[in-house]
Amino acid sequence: MESEKKSSAVSDVGAWAMNVISSVGLIMANKQLMSAHGYAFSFATTLTGFHFTVTALVGLVSNATGYSVSKHVPVWELLWFSIVANMSITGMNLSLMLNSVGFYQISKLSMIPVVCVMEWILHNKHFSKEVKLAVLVVVIGVGVCTVTDVKVNAKGFVCAAVAVLSTSLQQISIGSLQKKYSIGSFELLSKTAPFQALSLIVLGPFVDYYLNGVFILNYKMSSGATMFILLSCLLAVFCNVSQYLCIGRFSAVSFQVLGHMKTVCVLTLGWLLFDSELTFKNIMGMALAVLGMVIYSWAVEVEKHSNAKNHHAKNSMTEEEIRLLKGELDKAPVKDIELGQPKV
Repeated sequence: MESEKKSSAVSDVGAWAMNVISSVGLIMANKQLMSAHGYAFSFATTLTGFHFTVTALVGLVSNATGYSVSKHVPVWELLWFSIVANMSITGMNLSLMLNSVGFYQISKLSMIPVVCVMEWILHNKHFSKEVKLAVLVVVIGVGVCTVTDVKVNAKGFVCAAVAVLSTSLQQISIGSLQKKYSIGSFELLSKTAPFQALSLIVLGPFVDYYLNGVFILNYKMSSGATMFILLSCLLAVFCNVSQYLCIGRFSAVSFQVLGHMKTVCVLTLGWLLFDSELTFKNIMGMALAVLGMVIYSWAVEVEKHSNAKNHHAKNSMTEEEIRLLKGELDKAPVKDIELGQPKV
């Protein structure tokens, strides 16, 4: 039993490490690919379509070789999930274009409380005071180190609201679908990826044209850009798999809270690799965010132990109850099995 717990803990750490490393690596690769100083490939939605195309191919090969087992999930569920997920991607891209970076960061931070509220509405899930405090500390910490100028307009606000709601719903749905159909994280991803890939490949170029004013077919592809697109797709596979894995093992709220470790890593690596400015305000914000994550991890463990004790108490009888029950059985007359009458 103890070895199983240790094995589970190692798997949990591995899932988080995989998600953080692949996500940070993906952000760094995309920064080089999409920035003006890099290869200026500014087609984010289409690039996401490439990501899901490669992910779908990996899933197809995995099913064909017997590495993973394909389980039945209704097509309407997959279509609905893909629509929500694509609304999340498009909404985020439009929000970044129409709003200031500061408001974009605020909208991303708002996902944590929004996920909490949606979990409460959809699944009647309640959170302890310690968890709420930890969430608040993380939000303030990440806000301090990322939010600068805050400018918003009506269109940008609507896009941000759609992005936040759809992203929160998508992440909650990942966990719900896994439990509902008893399907693994990779198996679910291999089911949803083809739908997202097809829709993003078809619609992505038009969304990017609206965002940038440039059509992807007019982009001059170089060997360097091709290499970084392939690297981005490879990292995206690990990122997607680890996202489904983490949400399946934990919850959408935990994924959001501990996921902000990626923000801290990106800021630190930006300072180390790209000479980005790192101020005292950034450092204090990152320290506060990390403290919030530590508090959150502790609060979740406390909540687990509390729930386990309550469950044990509800399903266990006290010595007094056992003694009284035995006394009642001794006093009760024994019935004849065949006639149903008390034996004398």
